[in-house]
Amino acid sequence: MLHAGSVELEVVFETVNVSEAQLIRSRLEAAGLTPEVDPEIDPLSIEGFSLPAGGIQIKVPSAQAADARAILDAGEKAEA
Repeated sequence: MLHAGSVELEVVFETVNVSEAQLIRSRLEAAGLTPEVDPEIDPLSIEGFSLPAGGIQIKVPSAQAADARAILDAGEKAEA
């Protein structure tokens, strides 16, 4: 997928949980990456919201994908 500005984005995480998507986005931003939530949703206006098929995707520029996956893998291991 191409981002405005011709930067290719890569999916690094998928979920149907809005809170989890926002947590992952925050974790990646704290590490200095530039994640995007697709579709972008406001967690405060979830009442009655219907997610599209496939749920929510967290995407980063392809150049950041390996770092993003390493951060997410490290977080999963720490939680186990």
